Parts: sequence; structure tokens; C-alpha cells
Amino acid sequence: MGKIFGTDGARGLVNKELSGDLALNLGKCMVQVLKKEKKKEVLSFIIGSDTRISNDMLSHAVIAGILSEGSHVYDVGVLPTPAIAYLITKHQMDGGIVISASHNPAEYNGIKVLTDEGIKLSEELEEAIEEELTHHQNNQEVNKVGNYFVLEKGEQEYIEHLKSSIENKIDSIKILVDTANGAAYKTAQDLFHSLNANVDFINNDPDGYNINHQAGSTHIEILQEKVKEGGYDIGIAYDGDADRCILVDEKGDEIDGDYILAIVGKYLKEKGKLTGNTIVGTVMSNLGFIKFCESENIHFESTKVGDKYVLARMNEKGYHLGGEQSGHIIFKDYATTGDGELTSLQVLNIMSEIHQKLSVLKEVMTKYPQVLINVEVTKEGKEKYLVNTKIQEAIKEVENILKDQGRILVRPSGTENLIRVMIEGKNEDEIKKQANYLASVIEKELC
Repeated sequence: MGKIFGTDGARGLVNKELSGDLALNLGKCMVQVLKKEKKKEVLSFIIGSDTRISNDMLSHAVIAGILSEGSHVYDVGVLPTPAIAYLITKHQMDGGIVISASHNPAEYNGIKVLTDEGIKLSEELEEAIEEELTHHQNNQEVNKVGNYFVLEKGEQEYIEHLKSSIENKIDSIKILVDTANGAAYKTAQDLFHSLNANVDFINNDPDGYNINHQAGSTHIEILQEKVKEGGYDIGIAYDGDADRCILVDEKGDEIDGDYILAIVGKYLKEKGKLTGNTIVGTVMSNLGFIKFCESENIHFESTKVGDKYVLARMNEKGYHLGGEQSGHIIFKDYATTGDGELTSLQVLNIMSEIHQKLSVLKEVMTKYPQVLINVEVTKEGKEKYLVNTKIQEAIKEVENILKDQGRILVRPSGTENLIRVMIEGKNEDEIKKQANYLASVIEKELC
């Protein structure tokens, strides 16, 4: 059996890489491993999903696996990933399962396992579950099965939690929300209506197949057009499981995760609430955001790509704000994971308090142009780029050309035989030239 868990749970094409049988056995093996880890005989889990047609099949299979191991399941139905993370801690569960493939199309799905702290499993526990799957044997005790419950109040508890995170009224801001036909399709409506917001929705009618289809945080083109046409103050786009948020200002311009971190970080620092005077980002954080932190005397810490690594650094050092360019923003005061709805509320709260348009707020940061080239290499070449003398010399050569006006990141893909070349700088023509040069050296040396 190949590796099951990626950077964000187990994912794949439904009925191909991700089958009902796999989901059933994953449910069983997860319980077996976590029983040993927690030294408990009976565990309790929350399970929820986004709006994909395959969710019933996969969630019922996982539930059957958990129940067959004598543990209990509390089903919350369709809810965002951060809602499930919140409810795990609120109800003191032993863990949780999210059936979702996040921003991917409907033919994909995923199984994400969360701990009793509402965070993603450690790599060690994922490896232990994969090992159990490889050697799995049915050893359930006769007539010893768990109980299945429906947690009907979960959605409202989550909404009340979100509402408690802001102080200012947002009813004077004209809002357009794109839920990607995903997990936030109901919570977002109930949340904004309960706040008496002046709000409209698009891509908010899921049918099981249209999740993320030309919609949501990875496809904001329609949102951009409608914000300008309708005279909205802000456009808000979530992804399929609503742990991401990308914004659009009143001019139709994109406000990505780096901009959001800059806006919120500056606001919190001025309020004396930026814990540790630090924002955590990743190696893909835009150079313009890093320059913003320098200009504001804010400490910036960088991690590997992936919100799990951002959160790990925040937990390790006690920081409370971090995130990714993709829109995973973590507010440790309120959440243990990226939360799209929470993020949008925090920005709306700032807009209401400061009485400034989003296009003005974004001026705290100037985004540097970025060029990304993916170079196809052999499997062996992917592992050798760090020790290849000519590639390392070429990287140093480009660094000397760019000096402090640019940044280079060369890294292997986590899932494909690719070397990714990313260069940022003020001069777009120059960074394109240098990125193509580096890519040509890598191709010559490793292909």
C-alpha cells in the first residue's frame, strides 16, 4: 500500500484512490491507533463534511469503522472544517473527522483526521495509522459496538462563537459572499443574517457536483466582476471546506492571504494585541509582505508550505497570528485551524471600526511580482538538485543580480517529479528572465 496521508489528510479520486473500503478500514485503524495513544478503551469523535455527492458514502464508511471498534460518533452533517475543529474542543471529544477535499473538484474527496485539540494529526500518528492499515486484521469483539448520535446544535454553537470574535457592527458594509457551493453555504447565510449584514450570495446552491466549480477562493473572477457591477464594498470567497478566505476590494482587486495578514497584523499591533510582535508565514509568503513586516518593525517567522506547519510554529512559540498566501489565516485566540468565515469577520470588523475602504487598507503592503516555473525532472533528479554544483552556482549568480530587490525559492514538489522555481522582485521582466535561466539550468542538469 502506498502512502495514504498527504499534507492535508488522505485525498484522491473517489472510487479510485479513495474508496468506501479504504474509508471503512481507515476508520477502524484510526481508532486502534488513537486508543493506544490516549490509553482509552472507548473514544468519541465528531464527523462532518462538505457538500460533495460522495460524502454520504465515505462518511458512513468511516462511521461504520469507528462504531465497529466500540467507539462513538457524533455527526454534525455539512459544516466547515474549522467548525468541526471548534466543536471537538467545545464538547471535549477525542478527535474528529472531516470528509472534504477542500478546494479540489467534486470528483475528488478526502478524509482529514483531527486530534482532541482540533488540530491535524502529527506525521508520526499518520504513519502509525498507515502501518496499521498495511497489516490490518479484523479483531472486533462480538456485540461490542459504539453508538451513533446526531449533534444538531453544532452549527448554531459555531455561529455564536464566530459572532463573539468581533466588537463592531458590520451592517453599513455592502457585502457579496461566494461560498463555492461548499460547506459554508448555510453557516455563512445564518451568520451574516444574524449580524444584520447587508449581504448577498453567489455560488450558494450546492447540488453535490458544483462545489468549487468556477467558484470560491481559487476562482474569484466572477466575484470580482459582480463586486464592481453591484457597487459592493467587499467580496468574500471561501473554498469548499471554508478554511480559506480570499477577499476582493470595491475596485475588484484581489486581496490574498498576505494582504489579509498585513491588514490584520498592523491593526493588532496598533492595538497592542499582536502577541510576540510576530506574524508567522511560509517560504511562499510574498516578498512585499516580508518588507511590510520590516517597515512596521514586526517580526516575521517562516515555515514550510502548509497551514499545519504554520500552526505548529505558532504553538511552539506562543504566537497568535499566522497564515498562508492561499488564504489559510489562523487566529489562535479563536481557532486551531484556518477559518474563512472568522477571517472575513475580522477584516469586516476592522473596516467598520476604522471607516476605511478595503482598497485603502491594502495599501499597507506593496505586493512584489512573482514568477513560478515548474520544471519536470526525473525522480532521481528531484533528489539531487541540492547537491548539483552547477544548479547551486546558478542560484547564487541570480541572487547576486537581484540582491535585496528580489528573492529566489527553488524547491521540489511534495507530490510530483517537479522542481519549482519561484522568483520575486520589483522588475517583472528581470525576474522572468532569471527564472527562465534557472529553469533551463535545472532542466539541462536533471532531466
